[in-house]
Amino acid sequence: MSVDHCFSIKGQGTVMTGTILSGSISLGDSVEIPALKVVKKVKSMQVFHTPVTTAMQGDRLGICVTQFDPKLLERGLVCAPESLHIIHAALISVEKIPYFRGPLQTKAKFHITVGHETVMGRLMFFSPAPDSFDHEPVLDAFDFSREYLFQEQYLCKDLAPAATDSGQTNEKAGQATDGHCPRQQWALVEFEKPVTCPQLCLVIGSRLDADIHANTCRLAFHGILLHGLEDKNYAESLLPRLRVYKLKHKHGLVDRVIDDYNVIGRSLFKKETNIQLFVGLKVDLSTGELGVIDSAFGQSGKFKIHIPGGLSPESKKMLLPTVKKRSRAGPGEVAEQKEGAEQREPAHHVTLSLSFKRYVFDTHKRMVQSP
Repeated sequence: MSVDHCFSIKGQGTVMTGTILSGSISLGDSVEIPALKVVKKVKSMQVFHTPVTTAMQGDRLGICVTQFDPKLLERGLVCAPESLHIIHAALISVEKIPYFRGPLQTKAKFHITVGHETVMGRLMFFSPAPDSFDHEPVLDAFDFSREYLFQEQYLCKDLAPAATDSGQTNEKAGQATDGHCPRQQWALVEFEKPVTCPQLCLVIGSRLDADIHANTCRLAFHGILLHGLEDKNYAESLLPRLRVYKLKHKHGLVDRVIDDYNVIGRSLFKKETNIQLFVGLKVDLSTGELGVIDSAFGQSGKFKIHIPGGLSPESKKMLLPTVKKRSRAGPGEVAEQKEGAEQREPAHHVTLSLSFKRYVFDTHKRMVQSP
């Protein structure tokens, strides 16, 4: 029942008036005010000043309880004991309102109206994996067993793809290309203060701080609350179950060949990177071979790559070093090698590509590659 007015009657008790949203109530039932965690027994009920013993969904009702201060409740929800819970965050299905101008960005704050409360909330958007963009929307539950793709913003046809961490747009990094958008998208909403609301209720996101005199729509999106996070420490207890991942891509070069099955790579990692974390990950050579990062090589960010299938004759030919003489050191400079020393470089540059998933809420920050 949604309560919109609360007042006391001397000698009777406290009366709460509102509309029954679902279910039914009878005289003598216990009701809970979940926001206050208070349970009271119904002493009497009236529908349009007529005493009744039962009421059901849709009825406009006044219920009288005893020993309750009306100043504690102005508007809110009243329910059967333990039927509603206070949530600190929620997983919602999201649909943008077409008249709202501008993107819906991850980490942006919106006014979130849920139940009978409006609070500030921060959002993180995510979508199905690219091969599931056309799946039928599910609006009555959230599937924790599926994997989801992190999005920098809500994907829609009227917006250009957002830039990835490297400053480039990339479909694999979770961006819509050629106007292809998923049929359903979701968001994790983290509320600035806890709210009380039923499951599968309507959620509205808006920018109420926008200029009311401007000719713009302040309602940004709407959706359905699919799963509420009741634990205050949900970041540690519940979010690791949420399998939202980012796709990472790194590119480097083959520095030189050791033998038919091993090469040295460079420019894939920074000097300070702990390459041991990447040992065992697969890399693709632009010549077609598949390699595995074997170990670090020196202290400059170079690394050793093992190629199980070996280098093809064409690849070895491309990687044969050519001799290039170093120029003399200038006046006052210290030459790193003797004058006339030779530097061996591959005849052609062979690039390396490393792709992996990193799950947003994985506490171990593991890197996962597809089989």
